[in-house]
Amino acid sequence: MRARSGPTVEHRVLAVRLRRLRERAGVSLRAAAEALDAHPATVRRIERAETGLDARQVRELLRCYGVPPAVAEPIMTGLTAANLPGWWHRWRDEMEGWQQETIGMESSAGLVRTWHPALVPELLRTPAYAAALYRTQYPDDGPARRERRVELLEERRRRLDERGAALWALFPAAALHTRVGDRGTMDGQRAALAEAMEERHITVQVVPLDHPPHPLTGVPPLHILRVPVPEIGDLAVLETPGVRVDLVDDPDAVTAHRIRLDAACAAAPGPGTPLPP
Repeated sequence: MRARSGPTVEHRVLAVRLRRLRERAGVSLRAAAEALDAHPATVRRIERAETGLDARQVRELLRCYGVPPAVAEPIMTGLTAANLPGWWHRWRDEMEGWQQETIGMESSAGLVRTWHPALVPELLRTPAYAAALYRTQYPDDGPARRERRVELLEERRRRLDERGAALWALFPAAALHTRVGDRGTMDGQRAALAEAMEERHITVQVVPLDHPPHPLTGVPPLHILRVPVPEIGDLAVLETPGVRVDLVDDPDAVTAHRIRLDAACAAAPGPGTPLPP
């Protein structure tokens, strides 16, 4: 079975609008499902952007909610764009399940904040560093599939740079001493980090080896994605490699993660501090 590529932001926005229209109309999930002659789970999946937006179903839902033409028409017009596969669709078989859910958010994010407790954060990795790491992380993959994973990472970074999205990364100096690949790979990674630190839209903070504990000490990789669209709140991604990945969109929970990240960044040497030896 082919992996399902995640929804685009356009798809998520329309799904949120449909949910809000139902709630404002005071229509229950069951009543909406009856209008479609379907199960309530079908409406729930539509509202969570877990399935494609079928024009007939959307039109019937809008009729059920009593949505006036001036509001309904832009939604119907936007269906085509919302149902188009994202640029990442061609790499869907090389993506983890959680990446398939978050890639659309990352691809439209105006700000990506990331913490890694032991390695150089993903969006700052050189192709050589990433390839060496993938050989350890995915030992059952052949060279061709690992190369595809590297291609996907490069495309993610290229698109982030192209739209000038802000990337703010925090990681410990131990990452610079954890040898991934050979010495040339590590030298190249360090040089790439130094170069990235000169870019206006990238902020890099490195916690020194002799630094006291901070609010993210011992915490698994954490990413916070912010999309400049009012219908979509921030998303927090908390990785526990090999165990699970938690996707958090509850505003209170995301705020709690953001506060810890803020505090950790405040405790670390400021942006622009040279990389430690």
